[in-house]
Amino acid sequence: MPPKKRRASIHRTKTLKGHPIDHLLLITVFALLIFGLIMIASIGVPKSIHLSAPDMLYPNCGSDEVDCYLILKNHATRLGVAILVFLGLLKINYQFWKKVSLPFFALAFGLLIMVFFFGSDYNTFARSWLSISSIPLLQSVQPTEIAKLALIFYFANWLDRKQRDAEINTFQGGFLAFCVVSLLIIGPVIMQPDLGSTLVLACIAAGMYFIAGADWKHILLGVTIAGLLAIIAISNSTYLHERFAAFLSPTIECAEDYCWQSEQAKIAVGSGGIWGRGLTQGIQKSYWLPQASDDFIFAASAEEIGFIRVVFIVIAYSIVMYRGFQIANYAPDGFARLTAAGITIWISAQALINIMVNIAIFPVTGITLPFVSYGGSSMVMSLAAVAVLLNISKYTTHRAYTPQWRRNSRSRLTPYRRR
Repeated sequence: MPPKKRRASIHRTKTLKGHPIDHLLLITVFALLIFGLIMIASIGVPKSIHLSAPDMLYPNCGSDEVDCYLILKNHATRLGVAILVFLGLLKINYQFWKKVSLPFFALAFGLLIMVFFFGSDYNTFARSWLSISSIPLLQSVQPTEIAKLALIFYFANWLDRKQRDAEINTFQGGFLAFCVVSLLIIGPVIMQPDLGSTLVLACIAAGMYFIAGADWKHILLGVTIAGLLAIIAISNSTYLHERFAAFLSPTIECAEDYCWQSEQAKIAVGSGGIWGRGLTQGIQKSYWLPQASDDFIFAASAEEIGFIRVVFIVIAYSIVMYRGFQIANYAPDGFARLTAAGITIWISAQALINIMVNIAIFPVTGITLPFVSYGGSSMVMSLAAVAVLLNISKYTTHRAYTPQWRRNSRSRLTPYRRR
């Protein structure tokens, strides 16, 4: 290529911006949102009856006091708020999050500490929510959902700087510093205790550290330490010990929440068969499966729409994962690359863990299925993360569309050249 044309090509690569966002990712996410809305309408009636008339002896949809669509209305309202947040954040250049990564991280840490003093458990094992009854749309906020995105932004900025300073492979400046920063967020979540969010946060931190180009020896050391700490925690926590015992010995008599949920989820998935019982026809949601519209919406959906159709939900999350890593691979700079990778790891890991719990191949953790489950904090923060990911997709470089799989010691994604 002549020098003038080469310089012009380089200039276009530098200034490339504003090209269309990743439409396949956008369509897939909104398809999951629509699926979630349909299933909440179908599955949420029993919970709506209970919440709208908790003291009525024989509540039914014909009673004036009963609102059979309370859950659907709440979900639709929260989804509307989440979409507004999504549309607003989609217009914000991703570089803004690099500037506010530290204060955002500090805010998330502060909210996690506030949970220990002002938190609520809402009849669960974990003290994970801050109640804000005076604000109708924010009756409760789960700081762990905010912490996931805050950790991603801070780590993306911090690890990018460690790469530039060639400290990512050092023990003190890389590995030890990584452990300290991770524990600032993961530590308070462990103490709530919130097993599901702890696993997701650990996946985010470890995945971003790996992608940034960490030394293999440090990664293996970290995995070993995490495994030993997990064994100690499970051995000394009644809550965790019971859940893992129920998972490892599924044939024992089960009448407690820690094993009842898993057993009923298996029944729901199995009774759905290939084609399902049909929308609104599920039985488990009404009497036996707790949190059918929340943590166990995948199992409740499998009962109603069957195996063939829920496979498409797994495919949808696979598409989100693939497109997210493609955006990370072709991101214009280190911060964008690590941010995109972190968001993709978050959504993929959380969906995978939730589905494994729903089909009883992982202990009950208590996390939502992204974009589908009933839950305001999860919905808002998941769509906020996708908005950032789609904004990054607008700035992928021109050369990104030519496959480049050369290895780079600083990063385990396709390298970029700093100019």
